[in-house]
Amino acid sequence: MVRRFAIPAALMLVASPLAGQDHAGMDHGQMDHSGHVMPESPMSPGSGDEPGDAPPPPVPTDFPGMRFFPAERMTAARAAMVKEMDFNTFALQVDRLEYRAGKGGDGFGWEGQAWYGGDIDRIVVASEGEGTFGERAERIELSAYWRHALDPWFNLQLGVRQDFRPDPQRSYALVGIEGLAPYWFEIGGQLLVSDKGDLHARGKAGYQQRITQSLVLEPEAEVDFAFQDVPELAVGAGFERIELGARLRYERNRSLAPYLGVNWERKLGETARLARASGEGASGVSAVFGIRAMF
Repeated sequence: MVRRFAIPAALMLVASPLAGQDHAGMDHGQMDHSGHVMPESPMSPGSGDEPGDAPPPPVPTDFPGMRFFPAERMTAARAAMVKEMDFNTFALQVDRLEYRAGKGGDGFGWEGQAWYGGDIDRIVVASEGEGTFGERAERIELSAYWRHALDPWFNLQLGVRQDFRPDPQRSYALVGIEGLAPYWFEIGGQLLVSDKGDLHARGKAGYQQRITQSLVLEPEAEVDFAFQDVPELAVGAGFERIELGARLRYERNRSLAPYLGVNWERKLGETARLARASGEGASGVSAVFGIRAMF
C-alpha cells in the first residue's frame, strides 16, 4: 500500500519548488510583443460594413430545366404555364346594401359591381343609388366599362354610364382611374361627358382600418363636380355634392359581413341654392345599417 502512493508523493514534492518561484525579478516591460498582433474583429468599424455602390448582378437568363432539356422545349413549356394560369373569373361584390334612418325620412342606398376577366383585363358592371321609402329613387346609376391594370397598384377605366334618375335621363362616356395609393388609401376618379355635351367629374377615397381580427372601420368620401350649369338636372357649375360616411363592419366571413355607421350628404354651391329654391333640403345625416357581400 505504501509503495502504491510513493511515486505520486515524490512528484508533488518536486513540482512544489517550481510553482513557487519568484517572478518579481523578471522585467516584463522589456519583453518584445511586436509579433503579438491580435486579428481584427469582424465587427470593428471600417471592416467593410459600408454599403457598396456596385451594380447588381445581371438577371439570370438560364433556368435549371435547361440543364436537362433543350432550351426550345423549356421556353414553350414556360409559355404554356403562363397561359394556363391566366384564367378568367366571375365575381359579384355588394359594397353597400343599407337602410338609412334620417330626420327627413327613412331611406335606402346601394353600391356594388360584378366583373368577369383576369388580373390584367376585366369587364365591369357597376351600380349605385339612393332614395327614400315611399318615393321615387333620387339617384340610379349603371356603369359598364373595361378595366385595365396599368401596374400592380392602379387600373384604367373606359366605358359608359347611364343615369336613370334624376330625370331627365343622361348617358355618359367615362374615363377613370382607380387604385391603391400610399398608406393603403383606396382612391378613384372619373371624368364623364354626357350625350348633351355637359362635363362632370367624380372623386372617391376610402380607407379600411382593421381594429380587431373581425372589426373593420371604413371611412370614405365622395365628391361630384360640374364644369357648367345643367338647369334641367338642377345642377350648378362647381362642386355640386359631397358625401362622407363611416361604417363599422363585423367581418367573420368575407362573403357576408353586417355593418352600422353614419352617412352625411350635402349639396354645394349653386346646386344647393337650386335645391332650396325647389323646397328640398341641401343636407342630411342618417344612421345606416346594412350588409357587405361577395359571391
